[in-house]
Parts: sequence; structure tokens; C-alpha cells
Amino acid sequence: MESVQAIKQRFEIIGNDAKLNRAIEKAIQVAPTDISVLVTGESGVGKESIPKIIHSLSHRKHGKYIAVNCGAIPEGTIDSELFGHEKGAFTGATQTRSGYFEEADGGTIFLDEVGELPLPTQVRLLRVLENGEFMKVGSSKVQKTNVRIVAATNVDMFEAIKKEKFREDLYYRLSTVEIHLPPLRDRKDDIHLLFRKFASDFALKYKMPAIRLDDNAVNLLLRYRWGGNIRQLRNVAEQISVLEQNRTITGATLQGYLPTSGSNLPAVVNHTKSDTDFSSEREILYKVLFDMKSDLNDLKKLTLELMKNGNAQDVQKKNEGLIQKIYGTEEEDYEEAMENLEVLPLPQQPVPSHEPVQDKYHYAEEVEEEETLSLQDKELELIKKSLERHHGKRKQAAEELGISERTLYRKIKQYDL
Repeated sequence: MESVQAIKQRFEIIGNDAKLNRAIEKAIQVAPTDISVLVTGESGVGKESIPKIIHSLSHRKHGKYIAVNCGAIPEGTIDSELFGHEKGAFTGATQTRSGYFEEADGGTIFLDEVGELPLPTQVRLLRVLENGEFMKVGSSKVQKTNVRIVAATNVDMFEAIKKEKFREDLYYRLSTVEIHLPPLRDRKDDIHLLFRKFASDFALKYKMPAIRLDDNAVNLLLRYRWGGNIRQLRNVAEQISVLEQNRTITGATLQGYLPTSGSNLPAVVNHTKSDTDFSSEREILYKVLFDMKSDLNDLKKLTLELMKNGNAQDVQKKNEGLIQKIYGTEEEDYEEAMENLEVLPLPQQPVPSHEPVQDKYHYAEEVEEEETLSLQDKELELIKKSLERHHGKRKQAAEELGISERTLYRKIKQYDL
């Protein structure tokens, strides 16, 4: 079994942090088995290195290694990408296609951003994990695959399960062993090491002397929070290497390359606020509309009672609670409503006429029709605004509206947008 230090050199992993070393140790220990592994950690911490280590040390190392970014594949095509499809399964399926699970048979498949998988695809993936079986889109034939699955996510999985965006049974199937990579801000001693490595790499790449940080710049480098983790640190090192003519970098110079919108100090961030702001406004709007619908239905009921019964006194006694709801509970409002109800004219006997007879309940039907049209208009208005806000990008608009991309596409066709 290779040592942690040997694995670091082989995969160019920089750092001596204890949590990082523990993550690599777990990857080495689990590699010879076939159990599923879930790699967790913030975006930019280098989660993609762990599945490569696991594959290279496993008995599958001569098989295929396929990495799939689940968040980058549209919801409507991800089943086809993962499991394949038959000819004619959907519009554009001009020939039979093999999916990643069929192609990776005997090897390893890395599902990055697995928390972004739509729920129907999660059901299919669960079946693969349980017994290695899957079906192509548009096929009824069950196929077998022998694949090692390593998944990664930067999503809080328990929060996703709580919101019913991720299946709990699938989470426990994927996370037989969970490997967590720490954020860069928790690896203070590794930050300068990484920066120097990146500076050396870019000096070779662009054929120029390597940049060097003075003491003030080093202190600033260590104090900064690095929300983008290793990816952000690498980008800053590359920018400075290319743009700065003076190869000794001061703290003031480095500060110019660090975003100032956020604090360098740790902060408690509400991750749910941005996701729920629009949803809350939409829910309030729908509540108002449905309350209006309820009131209109109550008004129709009262109107029909009057039209059928013809006796205002009887209607008042039978519908006293309903009248209070419509006109309010204040005494003066209620009294005014009673006065108005007393003077309502009784229905007149129909006068013979050559004109077509009109249904005496047509008014209630018109109210219902206008009400339905109003709800459709509101839905159409919300969809239009969301599409305009996201410049026609359906996936982002669907997320904002709280519906699936497939549902949004159906609505777009329905309203001919």
C-alpha cells in the first residue's frame, strides 16, 4: 500500500494539514474494495483528486474512468447521458446510444455535483447501486453493469433531504464511506505553500521569473478567507504572475487582486435566503389569489341562494356566517350588509319573449371564467418576468419559479412564448 506522501507526489497534492492527510488515508484504505464513496467539501477544495486516487489504487485501474458533472447536464437529457437511449426514444434520437454506465462497465464512474441530480434520475441511480441494473431511455430491456461509483457534492445533503430535493435512501447508499476535504481557510499552513507552487508553475508556463510575496503580503494571504478555496488562490496567483512587472509583491499590490465585497473574517451565512426570497413572494401572491377565489366562490354561493330562494330573510338566517366573512366582522359593516340584503329585489317571473332563453346562473359562470383567466394571466406574467430576468435561460428561470425545467418548457409551449 502506497504512503500518503507518495500519493501526494503522484497526484501533485500540496499540503500537510492533518484533515487533508486523513482524507487521503481513507481514500487509500477504501480503494481496494468496491464500496461506494461520497466526497464532500466546498467548491474549489479539490474533490476531483479523491476519485482518481481511488480508481488508480483499485483492481479496476485498467478499466475506464469516466467523470460526469451532473450539474452541467440539462434535466431533460441527463437520463440519456447516464443510461443511454434507444433509437426513436425521443425527438432527435436518430440512433441507439450507450450511456456512461454502459461505457464504464468494469471501471469507475465519478458523479460530480451529485446533489444536482433530478429526483427521477435519483431513482434510476439507486437501482444501479442496489443491483447493478438499468434500462436505457425508451427500452424495456434490463441491462447489467459492474461499475464502482464515487460521488462528490458541495451541497448540505441533510438540508437537501429535508427539503425533499435528494432521496435519503440514495444518500446512505452513496455514502457507505464519506470523505470530507477541509476548506482552504482551515489549512492556514498550506496556503503559502500552494501559492508558491502556483507561482512556480506559471513562471514556467509564461517563461518569466516567479513572483515572490513580501512579509505583509504573506500575512494578508493567510488572513484572507478564500471563499473560492484552492481554485480562487490559483486564479489570483495566475493574474499576478501575468500582470505585475515587479516580481516582488507587496501587501498593497496583493490587496488589489482580492475581492473586497466580503469580509476576511469567518461569518455565518444564510444559504437559504437567496433560494427562498422569490419563492416566498410567489407564495404570498398565490395565497392572495386563492383567498380572492374563495371569497368569489362564497359570493357566488350567496347570490345563487338569493336567486333560488327569493326570500332575503331566510337567506340571512342560513348564511349569517358567510355574510360576515364577505362584508367584515365590524358591527357597522355587518349592519350595512344586512340593510343591503333586505332591499335586494326578489327574482321576477320570466316574461315571454322571442329572444333565446338565457340561463339564470350565467352570471356565476362568468365570474368563474373571469377568475380562471385572471389566475392564468398571473402565471403567464410570472413566467415572462422570470425568463426576462434570466435572459431566456430556462434552467435558471425554472429554479427561480420552483418548478422543473420540463414543466417550464410545457408552460412555454402552452402560452406560445
